[in-house]
Amino acid sequence: MHPRVASMLQIHACFAFFLLWASVAVAADIPEKLPPTDGKPADQAKPIQVYIMLGQSNMLGFGRVGPKETKGSLEFLVKERRMYPHLVDEQGNWRTRQDVRYVHVMDQRGVDYKDMEKFGDVNNDWLVPKKSFGPELGFGQVMGHFHDEPVLLLKACIGNRSLGWDLLPPGSERWEYEGKVYAGYKDVAPSWDKGAEPKAVPWYAGRQYDADVAHSKAVLKNLAKYYPGYQGQGYRIAGFVWWQGHKDQNAAHASRYEQNLVHVIKSLRKDFDAPQAKFVVATGCGNPGREGFGFQIAEAQLAVDGDKGKYPDFKGNVKSVDTRPFWREADASPVNQGYHYNHNAETYYEVGNALGLAMVELQKNNP
Repeated sequence: MHPRVASMLQIHACFAFFLLWASVAVAADIPEKLPPTDGKPADQAKPIQVYIMLGQSNMLGFGRVGPKETKGSLEFLVKERRMYPHLVDEQGNWRTRQDVRYVHVMDQRGVDYKDMEKFGDVNNDWLVPKKSFGPELGFGQVMGHFHDEPVLLLKACIGNRSLGWDLLPPGSERWEYEGKVYAGYKDVAPSWDKGAEPKAVPWYAGRQYDADVAHSKAVLKNLAKYYPGYQGQGYRIAGFVWWQGHKDQNAAHASRYEQNLVHVIKSLRKDFDAPQAKFVVATGCGNPGREGFGFQIAEAQLAVDGDKGKYPDFKGNVKSVDTRPFWREADASPVNQGYHYNHNAETYYEVGNALGLAMVELQKNNP
């Protein structure tokens, strides 16, 4: 694509997203500039509102927090460009949300892949910027403002995982593409030539889906550990957040992405017994997603939006967010690493913020 054409497309996309953001924020009664948190805990008499966050490394998070001298870091944006003033207090220190708990659980390295019970706590704290962050920071600010109830952001993910293999949901069937057979759920080989025998690997299709679900359920069974002050008031699976795609950038998986994503949405609701839980999807493969397999996957992610009409059952409960306008080039970012959005804090914060606004719109219109 000619650079000038690409630049114009980006300008139009940014303008279109601004109009969308403005309309969503108004509809959701979320102010354009969020007020700072008052630092008080939520009412523990009310059930915890749980948002399960899934995906791969960009969901895990590479938004750089500091230092302030580094372009594109959060400290640079807040202290040099005066963005996101609600994140800091009068002395310039990060504010902590005592009403939003952020928990990230993940496979432990070196553990047998068949063992779902052993996992590590990457984070178990109130929401506050640390060394790096994913969409939870922006998402949590919006949801903390929206809810009077306690909020738990429960992230269960690890990097380098594909929807077409690692995150394949239960019930997925084998399928064929250009002379090869591709794995269905629980198959022990990613693909094999049609008519040949699959060669087993020490993994299986859907293993990461199973692990992430199991780890999330383990947290929910032990809320006293993961939500200090928990009084046994119970919880509600309020929604799911999905940001993934980089590992599926190949012809076979990209062609199947939309079908697999629809299946994931339905499977997660079933596995958590939460048929009414809202679902928001961010486009993105760790690159702008404007060409090649990245574009194909982004279009698949946008297609599941309930307002598109392609999936009537998703009307009012599934929303896709086009994050491509949030791409920031390497010269305005901490590093040149496109598959992790150049570690740009603005990208990661704005993706989370947009997902939060989308979630609030779903919650208000279809409680």
